[in-house]
Amino acid sequence: MTFKGKKLAFVDIETTGTNPWKHEIIELGCLIAKQNDDGSFAVLGEFEVKIKPERIEDAEPEALRINGYDEAQWLFAHTMEEALKLMAQKIDGEATFIAHNVTFDYSFLVNAYGRLGVKEPFFHKYDTLTMAMMKYRFDEEVQRLSLKALCEKFGIKNEKAHTALADVRATFEVFKKLIARN
Repeated sequence: MTFKGKKLAFVDIETTGTNPWKHEIIELGCLIAKQNDDGSFAVLGEFEVKIKPERIEDAEPEALRINGYDEAQWLFAHTMEEALKLMAQKIDGEATFIAHNVTFDYSFLVNAYGRLGVKEPFFHKYDTLTMAMMKYRFDEEVQRLSLKALCEKFGIKNEKAHTALADVRATFEVFKKLIARN
């Protein structure tokens, strides 16, 4: 599989729950990369922003616990609109959206882009979870395909799991392992 010449946006979000119509994105991480002619990847940039929730009362307490939400740390957080415009600015054009369980992340982002009337900068989507399912569907040794399990399988450290930028970096490393020919 080749992605040569394409701008890739590895994205992860942390949310106040699992319902994109009720819950909110509270953290957004993105790593922008491009595949070189030799098959290696160059990181063009990365960023992470905290996003101020507008309806914290709708949050699931377990989601806030998992994502490490602390009101004091979100005191100077961006608005959702600021975060989406920042992502579009950093991506600078269009990019292929890549995430682990892309449906979850993309559904929240599409909802936010639509609600705020901001043009989304993505034209294709790839899911590292689906890629792992295809690659390991007959491998009895691979029982779980969570980001954590794949990091363990490939020896990738993700010491700050459930923070957007750490999960993006882990997803990027998992992606590279999944597309490697072996």
